[in-house]
Amino acid sequence: MSIGPAPIGPSLGGARLSSTAARNISEGAFKQVRELIVRGKLAPGSRVVESELAGRLGVSRTPVRSAIHRLQQEGYIHVSDDSGSKAKLAVAPLTQEDSKELYSIVGHLEGLAAGSAAQLDGLVRDRLIAGLRDLNEKLRGLAAAERGDPNVIFEFDINFHQAVVDAAAGPRLRALHAAVKPQTERYWRLYASSILDQLGLSVSEHDVIIQSIAAGDPEGAERAMQTNWLKGAERLSRVIATLGERGSW
Repeated sequence: MSIGPAPIGPSLGGARLSSTAARNISEGAFKQVRELIVRGKLAPGSRVVESELAGRLGVSRTPVRSAIHRLQQEGYIHVSDDSGSKAKLAVAPLTQEDSKELYSIVGHLEGLAAGSAAQLDGLVRDRLIAGLRDLNEKLRGLAAAERGDPNVIFEFDINFHQAVVDAAAGPRLRALHAAVKPQTERYWRLYASSILDQLGLSVSEHDVIIQSIAAGDPEGAERAMQTNWLKGAERLSRVIATLGERGSW
């Protein structure tokens, strides 16, 4: 059984890579390290060691160093509070403060996309609304049954929100969203089982998003999307207060 991601590429024995190949390896390293963090394979608060990650991914330290730098910029990795003279890197912790900031940022980004979605041309908007309703009905069924695989629920929910972004966001907004949104999965995977009983609340909030987009109400759609994330942050915060934070600053 594999216990880690497959190597990004074969060993090149020190051969000089083309700039395109080097970029591809660096991008692959970034995505794989981010995936390890998002899925909890690198736990909140755990040390991040360049040489260990390079061995785990089967690449040289150079692309891993680049990946770590990008992940620091995006908030996945931080400099740990250590009394030693040499700074040490660690996976960023999961905290109430961080979750509130993260959910607020994603809510504002997706709110902009929802506002734009309400202004889409008729047929394009109709297709989006049909897809959103289908996904939300699936979530509604799971909420009514009061059971369900957290991973399935997560996929339906993330597809609901991503559909709005894909349909209406411009390239800059999509890039910002893609950099930040995956961090929410870290919270979902650790705390999902304690939030599932409140799924019906999120479904109702989705209804308002759909209604506002269908009505061609940009301000209402933006507000409804932001509210969904704000309420989600409040629900998550209560769970974190009960179960505790993960990692430490």
